[in-house]
Amino acid sequence: MNPEAQPQPRAEDLNALPEALDPPHPRLHLHRGFHSRHLANDRDVIVYLPPGYDDHPDQRYPVLYLHDGQNLFDGRTSFIPGRTWQVREHADAAIESGEVEPLVIVGIYNTGDRRMAEYTHERDWQRGGGEAAKYGLLLTEELMPFIRSRYRVHSDRNATGLGGSSLGGLVTLYLGLRHARDFGKLAVMSPSVWWNHKSILSYLNEHAPHVWERPRVWLDVGEQEGRRTLQDAEQLARRLRANGWVEGDTLHFQRVPGGSHDESSWAQRVRPMLRFLFPAG
Repeated sequence: MNPEAQPQPRAEDLNALPEALDPPHPRLHLHRGFHSRHLANDRDVIVYLPPGYDDHPDQRYPVLYLHDGQNLFDGRTSFIPGRTWQVREHADAAIESGEVEPLVIVGIYNTGDRRMAEYTHERDWQRGGGEAAKYGLLLTEELMPFIRSRYRVHSDRNATGLGGSSLGGLVTLYLGLRHARDFGKLAVMSPSVWWNHKSILSYLNEHAPHVWERPRVWLDVGEQEGRRTLQDAEQLARRLRANGWVEGDTLHFQRVPGGSHDESSWAQRVRPMLRFLFPAG
């Protein structure tokens, strides 16, 4: 990758969404065509249930909502065929080893050509966008009540996380601040800080003082993502610390040696991210 190159929106912003397929594992449940009145569109939602979920009918679980759901579990629907975050495999291993508490993970499919608009908080004069506030209402007013009605998940914000990568990392931070009463844990991976002249940094400075409780933030960036991307992530980490986040407590910032801007690299960070955000008690 050219270290001077400006990160660009991924091809998912332009390509049609692949046809939904049956889930590849019995603990993955696919809900097709979930409708949003706020965005006036439909998307698929895939739900991971932890080992033992059916054996403990009285137990409730923390829940993590992840963007770009078609890239998380199923190589047949992923942006690059066969390459996913391997979320089920990593979550199963972390839970069964006692590193991570059992949790439910909800993958929210993007909508192809609307991905950029829905994952950006402000309109960029060249690229458009700026529908993240509506996307946040899809999550908090439509999807989260649906998940709570169908699955045994906690409603407490301290047991509820949100995460994503690239533009998904950007919208995670934005919505984590905007809806801090709903999300207590954020996975901000390879975030597109550059969007609209790094306006997310100003948003952070303006809104962090009014956040009633700091969400716990995992922030990372791959060292092969380019110099500017590294600098942007480091600048974001400094802004978080300046606004009250504490490294090792409410913040974990990591530069990942050899990490690049792709599903294979994000897959390698799933397990440590889960350990930080959802450690076993």
